[in-house]
Amino acid sequence: MELIQIYVGLSLLLLGFVVGGVIERMHYRRIKRREFGFITLPATTTSAIPQIQDVERSQLALGSAVISVDYFKRFAASLKGLFGGEIHSYSSLLDRARREALLRMKENFADADMFVNVRFETSTISNGGNSRIGSVEVLAFATAIWYREDSPHAVPALLES
Repeated sequence: MELIQIYVGLSLLLLGFVVGGVIERMHYRRIKRREFGFITLPATTTSAIPQIQDVERSQLALGSAVISVDYFKRFAASLKGLFGGEIHSYSSLLDRARREALLRMKENFADADMFVNVRFETSTISNGGNSRIGSVEVLAFATAIWYREDSPHAVPALLES
C-alpha cells in the first residue's frame, strides 16, 4: 500500500513537470506573439510626459493576471525552502504574470499613444488554509496618454503610427 502511494506521488510529480512545462511554453509563445503586436506602443516607468505634442486626454489604465502554480513548481519550491536560495520555478511564474498583466493593460487601451508611470503590484493567493502559494496575481497600472492630432507640436512620424 505504501509503495502505491509513492508511485502515485511520483506520477503526479512527473505529470506536473511535463504538463506544467508544456503549458508554460505555450503561454510564453502566446505572450511573445501578442507583445510583437504592441511593440510600437511605448510604456515607460518615468512619470514625465514627453512634450512632443499637446495631450488631449489621459486616463488610468489597468491590466491584471492571475497565474496558478503547478504541482511540480510547488514541490520544487518546498524543496528549495529547506535549503534556501532563489526559487527559480517561481521566477518564471512572476515573469509570465507581469508580462501578461502589461499586455492586458495595453490591449484594454490599444488606442492610447503611450503609457507613462507604469507600475506593478504583486500579491499571492494562498492555497487553502496553509501558507503555500496557490496563485500569483499581478496588477499593471499606468497613465494612458492620448495626444491631440492637430497639435502645433505634432510630430508627423507619431501621427502615422
